[in-house]
Amino acid sequence: MDDPRNFPPAGAAPAWCARLFALAEQSLSADIARRADECDAAIGDAIDDMLRPPSGDALAVLFAFAPSAAVYRHLWRILARRERAGAPEPSLVACLVAIPVIVVAGAERAEAEGAMLSCVLDDAAQFASILAQGGALAGNVTLALPNTLVGADALAFACLPQLFAWRALAEPPKALPPAPIAVAGSAEGVHLRFLVGTALAAAGADLFRDQRVGSWGVPFAKAMSRGLACAGVSVLALPRPPLPVVEAEWQGRLAQREVAAQIFASNAIRKLRAGTGEPSAVISVHAIDAGGEVRLSLSSPFDPRSAEGFRCALAPLDRVEDVVTMLETLLADCRVTDVRRMPGVHPDRDAATGLPLLFKAEAAPPALH
Repeated sequence: MDDPRNFPPAGAAPAWCARLFALAEQSLSADIARRADECDAAIGDAIDDMLRPPSGDALAVLFAFAPSAAVYRHLWRILARRERAGAPEPSLVACLVAIPVIVVAGAERAEAEGAMLSCVLDDAAQFASILAQGGALAGNVTLALPNTLVGADALAFACLPQLFAWRALAEPPKALPPAPIAVAGSAEGVHLRFLVGTALAAAGADLFRDQRVGSWGVPFAKAMSRGLACAGVSVLALPRPPLPVVEAEWQGRLAQREVAAQIFASNAIRKLRAGTGEPSAVISVHAIDAGGEVRLSLSSPFDPRSAEGFRCALAPLDRVEDVVTMLETLLADCRVTDVRRMPGVHPDRDAATGLPLLFKAEAAPPALH
């Protein structure tokens, strides 16, 4: 599948960014590992400087001007490695720990529509206790968690210098402002929030080596669902494994998209099967300004007016093929056999209706088996 995204032209970047982009490209094309390591070390040193407050928005600017998905991903991988390495000076450091939580919420009755989940927890200590008892974070028992769930914007590049200052205990960890969740209606909304805290660990300790939701998962989910509960609203909290902040932000977005796709597919396929029989699926790629989307359309050949659509916005870290494969795997799990890829890059809107463009099976090539 083609990539619909447009990245900034190389000449648009500030000179200091262009130097780092050139190093990233040299690393990616290097013939020998030594040269790649030299380039990556220079990039890493520059990123370390950007992570020392007060550094302004230098890190955000760097990623905003990345000239390609490959360069963006390479810079991101170096940033993630730098976080895992921890603050180099002290022998005992505070590691940032971020726990992505997917919150599925919907109104159970009309009067609950418009309700707000505060994302402020009455008993934050219980979650650190559940993780410790379940052996998360390699059995670390020094985890301190706040009583607020925050949105992904709290982990954005511009926020990292202030967050990373906690690693060296330069200032005490503070609870980040909560990001309340608005319950729009009876349809289940899928929201991404994070618990961000700190854990003391010896330098070099790998707290994140176990990337599974272990025995702590069920009690954590139940306690979080209770903590977010609101009268008349159904709430299901799904935690993902604890991670360093940079990796958690990305893995949380992936989990949110997968859960949203699962809920869409389950509801849409059930509706189509009950009404007209087996659905057909078409996956297509669309250009949206400088970005793009992968779209899934579900329809029935026996009812031309019946169709359901799901849109996956493409982030700079995304590979188009990965998103398409995620959707195809989900459809296979739902036993949808007529799945088609629409070649090419397509516009956002249907010229005739002005609505978001979605394809039906008759317009797409035959399914590949």
